[in-house]
Amino acid sequence: MSRRLYPILNFIGHNKYWIVIILGVLIVGFLDENSLLKHARNRMLVNDLQEQIDNYNMQYERDEQKIKELRRNPKAITKIARENYFMKADDEDIFVLSDDQKPVTNNDETAK
Repeated sequence: MSRRLYPILNFIGHNKYWIVIILGVLIVGFLDENSLLKHARNRMLVNDLQEQIDNYNMQYERDEQKIKELRRNPKAITKIARENYFMKADDEDIFVLSDDQKPVTNNDETAK
């Protein structure tokens, strides 16, 4: 063998356990199918999905309260119809006011 390989083989011989441990951690931590990176990504995904579940449960409870209100109070149906669907009684007029900003255009024909 050449003299160049002796220091490398000597290093490997003295540190073989550390080399195996470091390679094992790298394989399990980054390259494996069940790596720590995939585990962290899945944990974040589970947290996001749990937040969505909580939001849907809150929305469900609000809707249940509205349904109970509609069953108890028949005037609540007319209130919802007026607020959400802009329905009106026969003897009234409705004016819908909008907060939308109209774009400013400079169509001043006299300045040309």
